[in-house]
Amino acid sequence: MDSLSYDDERLYNSTLTEKAYRALEEDIVTLRIPPGTIVSEAILSRRLGVGRTPVREALQRLAREWLVVIMPRRGIVVAEIDPIRQLRLLEARREIERFLARSAARRATQVQRMQFREIAAGMDEAALSADDIAFMRLDRAFNLLMLDSAGNEFAASAMSLMNGLSRRFWYAHYRQVADLPLCSRLHATIARAVADADQDAAGRGSDALVEYIRAFARATID
Repeated sequence: MDSLSYDDERLYNSTLTEKAYRALEEDIVTLRIPPGTIVSEAILSRRLGVGRTPVREALQRLAREWLVVIMPRRGIVVAEIDPIRQLRLLEARREIERFLARSAARRATQVQRMQFREIAAGMDEAALSADDIAFMRLDRAFNLLMLDSAGNEFAASAMSLMNGLSRRFWYAHYRQVADLPLCSRLHATIARAVADADQDAAGRGSDALVEYIRAFARATID
């Protein structure tokens, strides 16, 4: 590290923070670190093989996304899963996600449209194989690409706070009440509509997906 310039060191730390964030986000969302687990920077640093500063920054980001709770002088705990909160989240998500889907269909670049087609094909494969981890990784890629291609930083900021909670809630309950192939196909429909620059189809596809997720959330309560 002594040989790095100030800017190089910042870039190096930023890269490690992203690595730590992505690993921890996936572990929390896929319940490898279950709700209610108490964690520490030191333990996570050893687990991930990175320093404590990137882990601390990753945890701060996860706290902003409601996936962990940082309690000063007491520790860090993975947030519990709350079905009622999930229903409130969906009230906002329906409107924002429709806007993002329509905006992406209008503004996506040709490279992004090609990436949406690749995601759609991957979702079709996940539907056939019922591969939950493949689906979760594709879903994350789909969400990030949607935020990037919609070209609205305010909607993207709001939606980025919901994605992790939504994915974790689905993963926690999908074996009991969900239909992974159907969920994969709904994502593929939106991805193809965006790739085809069809704003109306993208909006309808988004509404269909959120309605499926709303019914799924209600079923977990019932």
